[in-house]
Amino acid sequence: MSILIPATAAILALGMFVPWAVRRAYRAPRVGERGTPTEVGLPYRSVRIPTANGKTLFGWFVPAPAGVRGAAGVAVMHGWGGNAEDMLPFAVLLHRADCAVLLLDARNHGSSDGDGFSSLPRFAEDLEHGLDWLGAQPGVDPKRLALLGHSVGAAAALLVASRRQEPAAVVSISAFAHPVDLMRRQMSLHHVPYWPVGWVVLRYIEHSIGARFDAIAPCHSIRAVACPVLLVHGEADELVPPSDVRRIHANRRDERTELLLLPDTGHSSARAVVEHGAAIAAFLRRHLR
Repeated sequence: MSILIPATAAILALGMFVPWAVRRAYRAPRVGERGTPTEVGLPYRSVRIPTANGKTLFGWFVPAPAGVRGAAGVAVMHGWGGNAEDMLPFAVLLHRADCAVLLLDARNHGSSDGDGFSSLPRFAEDLEHGLDWLGAQPGVDPKRLALLGHSVGAAAALLVASRRQEPAAVVSISAFAHPVDLMRRQMSLHHVPYWPVGWVVLRYIEHSIGARFDAIAPCHSIRAVACPVLLVHGEADELVPPSDVRRIHANRRDERTELLLLPDTGHSSARAVVEHGAAIAAFLRRHLR
């Protein structure tokens, strides 16, 4: 009995510590927008879009250029700790390609509402609500909608496209292959042992987000994506190595999933749009005609 009491106390202490530590470690940093699309020469209006749990999302809607009727629409989602402003270089590219663009802030990011624990499924929920809103806008053709995301936003775009028929194309930028691999790399960087601490953390996160990692991993969701996909990844990405995107591409459903590797480009590849954006624009033109 004397042995069981300390053991039980240790388990209870771990059970209380893990939720606190996980939520602290994986709390998304909130950074607000400092500029607007006007600063890059784009017309826009700020919007609030309802999402899950009675919350609202902040976004910038950039209409298609004047004179474009029945425009294609692209819903754009940033990565972890980012905001709509991070994705402005893509908005410039898409506007020049005659698209209407919706730049979103995920919950707990930018100027959107807070809502507990950020996760890939919540990013996907927010992107879905943005997609629905975009398809209902006057001047936007609901049959010519696309998704573009960066990092966890890219993983969310693939997850949405695996569940929905509306997207006509997806551009995934710097997506990780599997959440477990990503988090294990982060744990190793901070010298956190996988067993038993890391294993317990991962199980707790699965419970908190209400989804198994295998069910939402981009390397698995890509198999259910029926529309064309462009997988873009920097060859110098140290946060998510290029082997991740090759793994996603290897699991593709068909040959309409293309791979574009960018030389001398790291994880935050928005700056590479100036040099390599023509390939992204050409992909979308082909599939949103």
